[in-house]
Parts: sequence; structure tokens; C-alpha cells
Amino acid sequence: MSYCRKEGKDVIIFATKEDHAKPSTADVNISMDDLDDEPGLILPNGDINWNCPCLGGMATGPCGVPFREAFGCFHHSPAEPKGSDCIDEFRGMHECMMKYPELYKDYSADDTEEISDANKNSIVESDKKSAASVDSEKSKKTS
Repeated sequence: MSYCRKEGKDVIIFATKEDHAKPSTADVNISMDDLDDEPGLILPNGDINWNCPCLGGMATGPCGVPFREAFGCFHHSPAEPKGSDCIDEFRGMHECMMKYPELYKDYSADDTEEISDANKNSIVESDKKSAASVDSEKSKKTS
């Protein structure tokens, strides 16, 4: 049995499996014009919209300032390749994030292991191919 209840400003709807099995009859009035009014990552004047949900909250928090400096540098970078003149800003952001591993997952250890494993597999495959090639050459010479 599905039902609704209101808690403060929120309405909580409990739906059953059967409710989800049939098509929705909800009347949703969203106009494409309304969606176009919402700014994206880059505002019409070319500035960065730091409130864009697409940034996932990275512009706030303990490393918000270094993130904004690095991202802003990249956005406005005239260098080729783009952002190559922003290494110091990205290094500062990375150093900040390393100080807060509980907020910013440290991928560097995982990446290092993955790269290391990939290199090992590549070396093993290369060694197998080389050995097979040498064996093939030996058998051609002896026949």
C-alpha cells in the first residue's frame, strides 16, 4: 500500500513495487525554455559558474580556493596544449587534497598499482612473444 506523509517542507512518498510496475500518471510541467534559463558551467559572459552542480561541490570546502585557481587557470589558458601553463596551480590543488584524504579519495596509490600491474603484464606478454620469436627462428635454422 503506497501513501504520502508530510514532514516540514518535505513530502515523503512510499510506493509499492506494483506502483512502479505501471506507467506514471504524474503531470510534470517542464518547459524547454525553463531549462535553457539555467546557467551551465560557463556563464554567457565567459566566467565560470562556481555554483554549477556539475562541479560536484569541488569549488567549496577546504580545497575550494586551490581548485578554483587551477580550474580558472585552465579555463583561461592560452597555452598549447591547453592548461600546460597551470602546472603550479594543479600541483597546489593536489597537495591540498592530499591533506584531506577523508574528503578527497586518494587515487594515486590505486593508479600506481594499476599502472604497475599493467606494465608487468605488458612485460610478461612481450617476453613471451620474444621467446616465441627466438624459438621460431631457431627451428627455421635447424630445419
